[in-house]
Amino acid sequence: MQNSLQGVMAQKQQVEVERLEIDRALEELKKAGEGDTVYKHAGSILVRSTRDALVAELEERKELSSTRQTVLAKQDERLREGLKEQEARVTEMIRAMQAPPGGAPGQPAPPPAQPPQGGAQQRP
Repeated sequence: MQNSLQGVMAQKQQVEVERLEIDRALEELKKAGEGDTVYKHAGSILVRSTRDALVAELEERKELSSTRQTVLAKQDERLREGLKEQEARVTEMIRAMQAPPGGAPGQPAPPPAQPPQGGAQQRP
């Protein structure tokens, strides 16, 4: 479960970076004029596009990223709750193992029974 939480946290971070990149790209596109030539990255090449088409594409990606961020936040919350529950169960198990037999948890164990002094006498 700990590994799952770490994976979700890493994905959340990636989605946040993607959203920041989208926001920066949208800012730059809004600075561009209607007739300016714009390009989008497609694999290892740049492809000419229209400003409006790129803005629409980026807005859609931003919305998808937002949805993904919401889903990951819910997964993160569920995993954290699960880990807390597991931790509580383990803590309770440890306390139960440390409790003296027949005694209440947190109280010292009674001293062991002492053998009679002088030992057993042998008959002649």
